[in-house]
Amino acid sequence: MKAINFYKLILVKEKEAPYGYGLTSPNEVAKLAIDVLKMGQFAEEYMYLVALSTKNRINGLAEIGHGILNNMLVHPREVYKYAISMNAASIILIHNHPSGNPTPSIEDIEITRRLKEAGDLLGIQLLDHVIVADGGFVSMKERGII
Repeated sequence: MKAINFYKLILVKEKEAPYGYGLTSPNEVAKLAIDVLKMGQFAEEYMYLVALSTKNRINGLAEIGHGILNNMLVHPREVYKYAISMNAASIILIHNHPSGNPTPSIEDIEITRRLKEAGDLLGIQLLDHVIVADGGFVSMKERGII
């Protein structure tokens, strides 16, 4: 006789961090990345998802990717698994470039477009993808990529 596996998805809060800013601009997203997530100190690429409520309040943050010095693997399935589990109405993505240059790579642009398409299908809007580096930050929304 074969067995059936039963699963339960449980979201566990790892920690809290004080944060009193809004997220109404890419500058505020970059401030979150630098001040709270400390992304300027990372030697490898990391990507975080900011899950937002229908009133654009932060529901939660999750690390969704960790790569090497100049590359990281991200898949829409993994991104939206976290977004759905955090009841996100919309999301913002943040990742770092340890090189110090926040300019999006071709791969950054391609995955952002794929993630936007997946979000559109799921009804979870990708509001922005912000890349932070020592040299500042780039908002893909402001660049017209999203």
